[in-house]
Amino acid sequence: MRTSRLAAIALGAFLIGAFGPVSALDVPARPQGRGPTARYASASEAVRSAVRDYNAGDKEGAAQALEFAAKQGHPLARWKLGRMYANGDGVPHDDLRAFEHFSKIVDDNAEDAPDSPNAAAVANAYVALGTYFLEGIKGTYVRADMGRAHDMFHHAASYFGDADAQYNLARLYLDGTGVDPNPRQAARWFNLAAEKGHHPSQALLGHILVHGQKGVPRQPPVGLMWLILAREAADPVKDRWISELYEKAVDVASQSDRQRALQLLEQFLKRKR
Repeated sequence: MRTSRLAAIALGAFLIGAFGPVSALDVPARPQGRGPTARYASASEAVRSAVRDYNAGDKEGAAQALEFAAKQGHPLARWKLGRMYANGDGVPHDDLRAFEHFSKIVDDNAEDAPDSPNAAAVANAYVALGTYFLEGIKGTYVRADMGRAHDMFHHAASYFGDADAQYNLARLYLDGTGVDPNPRQAARWFNLAAEKGHHPSQALLGHILVHGQKGVPRQPPVGLMWLILAREAADPVKDRWISELYEKAVDVASQSDRQRALQLLEQFLKRKR
């Protein structure tokens, strides 16, 4: 049930989502010369050009523009390059280069406030590094380090309030990975992410509450409510495990539990409007 490395790294939006839509009037003409010799008036200009190229399907051109912006210290350019190398998206798959881009973001922007324009990218960089530290990167200097993985997730979860970080941190406590198993702590972090609409967190929180765990008493109606929300948001193919948890919960829930879950769901949806 653990999400893949790429899913953990993803912010859930393309670069254009971080900048907003870009019209033809917003984008300067492509500078003369491609590759390392190409020059832009500014890092922001290079990023706008990269957005245009990426959306037009020219990922090579986008990567070149992003490399220029990244060398000028543009954190969102570094973030997008990190994602492209992690995913092999328009560039050769290279986890070490991705790791180094994410590391540079963390090194240069660790003091950014949680409401700063770059906060989402910085938080995601912490999550990406934490995910790499879980297993290390084979054949490189990046070794598995559970302590650093925990620290990366914890910082992004607590300081930035990042839902992916909260989910990953909760999984460490639920599975006892690098820490003593602590279902109560896991449920706490799952709950924070679940409130933000993070459906894997909703599913696992629901599972814990339906069945109960050490330190977490059974609350079948609440757990079933979370599982309903998770199932509705999940991909029926990729997230089949969520449907399976829901089906198991329904099997053990009483009729009154199901009715109460629907009441709680209605209250939750009203609160979120």
